[in-house]
Amino acid sequence: MEDLFEAVDNYFIEKLVEKDPVFDQILANNQKHQLPPHDVSPSQGKFLYLLAKIRNAKRILEIGTLGGYSTLWFAKAINKGGQIISLEYDKKHAKVAEENLAIAGVSDKTKIIVGSASDSLEKMVHTQTDPFDLIFIDADKENNSIYLNYALQLAQSGTIIIGDNVVRDGAVIDSSSSDRRVLGVRSFVEDLSSSSILTSTAIETVGVKGYDGFTISIVEK
Repeated sequence: MEDLFEAVDNYFIEKLVEKDPVFDQILANNQKHQLPPHDVSPSQGKFLYLLAKIRNAKRILEIGTLGGYSTLWFAKAINKGGQIISLEYDKKHAKVAEENLAIAGVSDKTKIIVGSASDSLEKMVHTQTDPFDLIFIDADKENNSIYLNYALQLAQSGTIIIGDNVVRDGAVIDSSSSDRRVLGVRSFVEDLSSSSILTSTAIETVGVKGYDGFTISIVEK
């Protein structure tokens, strides 16, 4: 069945995701520098692109950069004058991402902040003046609830908030799990469920990235 899921995903990628060699360059550069292969799939990247387009996003916050693959999808979606701020803990990952975004010619639209995402978000809450139109949470799952709390402080009515990798091969429903990533996702989902200003749902995904999924929420305040 997994082979079928992957074949179907590849079919849709071939038919619906425009071929852009720069994405292949980014993935090759990530591999050369031995970054973990945790990038979103081409179909998922195109989905993020479409959400940013539908929202007409001008300011995007990405929590978790890795090699900048999803960052580039966002950069392709926003017009000149827009900005993506991406937070990355690992200095090596950030350096590779900066190389990749320069190769793609979108350095003028992107800013990578290196360090603890919680520390960076705390500073942004106290210094940021303009809210974000779209926020993508795709970092260490243990801290998802912390990131959501900051995201809400940096959002406005209509902001889209996406949480990635929330299914965990189905482990999300294991209430007895001791896996801190699973516990982080479950806490995050509880927060979405109990929020008075978020309307949310979750989508399961299968394909080239295996069995996982994401949450999508809109701020209504």
